[in-house]
Amino acid sequence: MPSFEEKIASGLTVVTAELTPPKGVDLSGLFVKAESLRGCVDAINLTESARALMAIAPTAVARLMLDRGFESIVQMTARDRNRIAIQADLLGAAALGVHNFVVMGGDPPTIGDHPEAKPVFDLTASQMVAAARELTLGRDMSGKPLHGTPPRLFVGATVNPGATDLRAEVVNTQRKLDAGVRFLQTQAIYDVEILQTFLDALKPVGVAILAGVIPLKSAKMALWLNEKVPGISVPLALIREMEQGSGTQGELEKGIEIAARTIAAAARICAGVHVMAIGAEAHIPTILSKSGIRS
Repeated sequence: MPSFEEKIASGLTVVTAELTPPKGVDLSGLFVKAESLRGCVDAINLTESARALMAIAPTAVARLMLDRGFESIVQMTARDRNRIAIQADLLGAAALGVHNFVVMGGDPPTIGDHPEAKPVFDLTASQMVAAARELTLGRDMSGKPLHGTPPRLFVGATVNPGATDLRAEVVNTQRKLDAGVRFLQTQAIYDVEILQTFLDALKPVGVAILAGVIPLKSAKMALWLNEKVPGISVPLALIREMEQGSGTQGELEKGIEIAARTIAAAARICAGVHVMAIGAEAHIPTILSKSGIRS
C-alpha cells in the first residue's frame, strides 16, 4: 500500500480528514471514528490541543493509530514549544515511525482552558519547516550533526485562501514554499473561485494543495463560521440553501450535498481535499461518495 507521501508524489487525488484527540487516555471513541474512515481517506490529521484546549499528545496517538493500520499527520504548533523542543519532538516522532506533520502557529492560550499558560511562538511555521528539512540533512538548526538522521519527514503547513489580505497571505505562503514545505492544507473554503484566485496569485510548483472543507450541519453553523472564524466566508446563497432544508435532518442533508459539490469542484484544481467534519465524521464516506472522488 503506497504511503500518503507516495500518493501525492504519484499525482493521485488524496483525501485527508481530521480527528481531535481527547483530554485523557481513553482513545476508544477516536478509534471508532477512525474505523469509519478506513479505506476512504489516505491519512488522518491529529490535532494538537486544538483551540488551546489541552489534550493528549497527537504523536502518541499517531503511534497507536499506526499499530491499527492508519497513517496519521501530526499537527505541531509553535504555541507550546521553543526550537529545541520542536526539533526534539520531530526526532522522537520519527523514531516511533511517525513521519507526516503539518506545522502551524496554533491558537493562543488565552482562548483555551489554560488561559494563564505562557505562549512560546519561538519559530514561525516557515522556520519550523526549515528546521525539519535540516534534520533530514543530518544536522540541527545550529548546524550540529545528528547521531542518526531521520529517514524522512514529510512536512506540510496551513494556508488561508480567504484571508482578508491576499497579498500578505501569498507572501507568507511563499516563505513556507521556500523553506521546503511539501503540502499545504487550506482553511475551509465554500467558494472555489476564492481558492482559484489564491492559486493564480501563488502559482505553486512542486507542492500539493489540499482544499479544506467543513461540512455544514445547519444554517446557524454557517452564520457562526462567518462571524467567528477568520478567513472563512460562507456565501449568502449557501446559507439560504441550508435554510431550505426541512428541520435538522434536512439541513444536514443540504450540508452534505454542498460539501460534496465543493469537494468535486476543488479536486479539479487541487491535489486533493482535507475534510474537517467536527464531530460528524460518520458522514465523510457519504460526502466523498457523492462528490465522485471516492466510490
